Formats: sequence, C-alpha cells, structure tokens
Amino acid sequence: MTKLLNNNISLKFLSILVVLLVFNCNDDDNIIPKIEEPISITDNIEVINEDLMQPGFVLAVESSNDSSFLIDKNGNKVKEWSFDSDLGNDLELLENGNLLGIFKVPNPSFTFGGYGGEIKIIDNNSQTIYNYIYANDDVLAHHDVEQLPNGNLLFVAWEKVDNVVAVDNGFESTQDIYPETLVEVNPTTNQIVWKWNSMDHIIQDHDTIKLNFGNVNNNPQLVDINYNSDITNGDIMHINGIDYDSTKDLVYLSVNFYSEIWVIDHSTTTSEAATNSGGNYNKGGDLLYRFGNPETYNNTVATRLFYNNHFPNLIEGDKPGAGNILVYMNGNNNAQSIVYEFAIPESLELVGNQNNEPQIVWSFTDSELYFARLSGATRLRNGNTLICEADYGFWEVTNDGTVVWKYSGLDESAFWRGYDYYADDQAIINLGL
Repeated sequence: MTKLLNNNISLKFLSILVVLLVFNCNDDDNIIPKIEEPISITDNIEVINEDLMQPGFVLAVESSNDSSFLIDKNGNKVKEWSFDSDLGNDLELLENGNLLGIFKVPNPSFTFGGYGGEIKIIDNNSQTIYNYIYANDDVLAHHDVEQLPNGNLLFVAWEKVDNVVAVDNGFESTQDIYPETLVEVNPTTNQIVWKWNSMDHIIQDHDTIKLNFGNVNNNPQLVDINYNSDITNGDIMHINGIDYDSTKDLVYLSVNFYSEIWVIDHSTTTSEAATNSGGNYNKGGDLLYRFGNPETYNNTVATRLFYNNHFPNLIEGDKPGAGNILVYMNGNNNAQSIVYEFAIPESLELVGNQNNEPQIVWSFTDSELYFARLSGATRLRNGNTLICEADYGFWEVTNDGTVVWKYSGLDESAFWRGYDYYADDQAIINLGL
C-alpha cells in the first residue's frame, strides 16, 4: 500500500532529517550549524497525514498475549509492558500510570473465548501490585473490567446454571448454561458490594408451565432465554464489553451473541437489581434500554443493524459527540464491519411493537474494514475516530470518512482494542515518558 506523508508525498522509507543552519557570527565569523532530531516513521505506518490526524499515543492491547505496548503516531513503541500471565482481554492506563487489566487464570474449570478470571493492577515496571481472582467451578470473570469513580472495580462474569434449573426457568435445551453477571468489588476490602444477574430478568415463550412464561415482544425489558438455545456449549449471551456512564449511573453492555447493546441501572442495591423496581429509574435490574437487534424480542417494526458487536464506548468530556456512543459492528452477515455513533434517547423507553432503535449520528465503513471478532472505536479530541480492526491494527478517520492514519502492527495475536492518550494526560505524565 502506498505510504502517505503530509500532503500525500509517497516515500519508500519514511525518515526525514531536518537541518537548520543558524548563522551566528562570532569574532572569527564562524558559521555554526544546528541539527535537530530526525523525524522517524516506522514501516508499520501505512497512511499518515499530519495536517489532519490527532497527535497522541495509542495503547495497543493484544488479546490473550503476555505483553502490550504504547505507540506514538509515528509508529514508535514508546513503552512496553511484559506480564507473567496472558491477558484475558481488557487493559487500560489509570491516571497514576498503572495498568488495570483482566488476565487468564491457569486451569479454569470452564472456558469460552475471552475468559480471564483474575483482575490485576500492574505498575510502570510490569509488577503486579494488586490482584483479585474471580474463578471457581461456577463463576469466571471475562473480557472487560472498569474502574469506577469511587475506585471500585466493575467486571463481567459467567455464572453456571445447571440444566435442571435452566429447564425449570423455561430454557428449551439440554445443556448447562452460563448466563452473564456484573460484579462490583471494593479493591480495598475485596468485598463484593454490588451484583446484577441476567437470570433475574429473563422471559420465555417456550413452555406455559415453566417459570418466566410470557409474551417476549410485549416485554422488551426482559431477556428471551431461548434466543440462542441452539448454542451447544452453554455460552448463550457472551457479553464482550462494558462501559459506565458516571453522569447517569448506567452500565452499557455489548452482548455479542444477541447482537445488541443492553443498558442497566447501576444505582440499584444488589437486592433491587434482582427485581423490577428500585433505583433511579425504578425498574430495578430490568433492561432500561436495548438496541442493535430488535429480533431478540420478536420486534418486526424496527430494522436490525448489528451482526455481532464489540466495545460500547461512550464519548465523554469535551470530545465532539460527547454523550453519544460508539459501537463496532463486526458485520458477520456480509464480512463488512461498520463503526456506528448513536445518540441515546434521554427517555430510555422500551415499548413492544415499536421502533426503539436510537438515531444514527455517524458511521464509517470501508471495503478493507472487517474482522469477525474483537475490535472497537474511540473518539479523539479533534473529532476524528480511532478504529481498532483487530486482525490488522488501527485506523484514524475524519468525520467525512477520510483515512488520515493507519498502523499495521500485528505479530501473532490480535488486537483487543486501542485506547487514545495525549501528552498532557495525567496517565502519560505519570509514566514519565
């Protein structure tokens, strides 16, 4: 692929040496040359337009790998970390320069793609300074972890339900199942302070004499337990990403096997989260909102947009689009990925036989943009969008869809996500780069 520098100048080896001659005449009329540091651009950079791209850094998180690295926009690795166990998936820089991530435990009792089991905080020297294990015969943390404003850790976990119990609840297949839970832990005490369980909010129209029988379409706030009853390993939901709205105290969940985003109320108590009342919205732990695939609740009025999805990423602060959400739609129906930006309705209403889908504010796709798994997108300060295409690397695109930066940097694994950071971010300052 042609490499572009600045105004699309094609160079085979992107390295520029700028020499400035400063004519300072002394008593001997000597001319003293001043040489500036070279601008070095690595072979990983396939497109770069410095006039339109956003300067900064990208934390390249390699899925299931024992290392990760931080790159600048020239493609240089400015910081690398090595771990004593493989990543489960997520890894983020905290403001103090430490890393928060989820890692794989050895010999778990069960596994699915993206499994972890252990949450770690790792310092600047790749040393583990905190860990919390959530893995036994019945539970396993996986995929994603977030640090909340109060310092607590929020993560997603599978929780085993024996087939007998599943069938009593209206499940129509013969295997054990592993539906999703959310767990919040206080890292000072290691106590679980809040929990939400999807099994408390299910519905089924399979068997009138079993629990949870009802009209799926008329109850979009509930989850049809049989939407993926043909999955043979019991991983019927497969949440692969979470994000937290600190302003409204909401949690956004990317539910890959339902091809949609769920929104739940985090202001509930654990007891309220198991019911349909309580919390700021007085709906307990029921779904406040869902979008991407109305087929999950038999809605034929709205149009399905998602065919597998990752990374529900709220745009925060003063970035363009603040308050909206980005979602990477993998596009496994036609091998074409799309990044969407949605405006989430203030009301968060769900009504049966009605179009509940949010407004599409912006989207981007390209004939070369596709990966069936992982991937994601973040909004940059200047309004550009950074896209992680997991089997390739990273794209930066403008609001009008112009590609202004591309980085190809895979070895053997795939990228989970890419997080954007800037020179004046406290996390970068504390790394001492």
